Amino acid sequence: MNRGVQFEIPNEWGSHLGEVLEPFNISQFDWYIGGEEAYQDTGEGKIEPMFHGEIYGMKGQDLSETLKSRVYYIIFANFKAYLKGEIIKDVLAYEEFLNSQCQLVLLLVDSLYVTIYCKDEKILNDLYLNGVRKGYENVEYITDENDFRTSLSVW
Repeated sequence: MNRGVQFEIPNEWGSHLGEVLEPFNISQFDWYIGGEEAYQDTGEGKIEPMFHGEIYGMKGQDLSETLKSRVYYIIFANFKAYLKGEIIKDVLAYEEFLNSQCQLVLLLVDSLYVTIYCKDEKILNDLYLNGVRKGYENVEYITDENDFRTSLSVW
């Protein structure tokens, strides 16, 4: 059974996570943002933090706009999508994810290693194909057999 996908994105400034999540309708969900290390270019020659601490319930429309229309550099990221109106918390293990209302987990480590868990198999397949189309490196499914992650966290 496929649990998720993983691949490597370019280690550079851009709107990479917006591109990674193109097959997933970011706007239809509320989001947990772990407040990890991410910076954005203000366009005025300034660089500032992209997120200020943990966020419980960021509106999907706001996150979509941020990820698709800004230039940023994310070193570590922990994003979790919840159906609107659900209680949002930081699920920390795969089994907890399966038994929660969380629909998608996106983890980014060291600016290039992306791991995505998704409950919807069609969207999961679309995320995989999107990674292939975008030319990301080492695109592969995460399965029951090859998932060695012990927690759904970047730390």
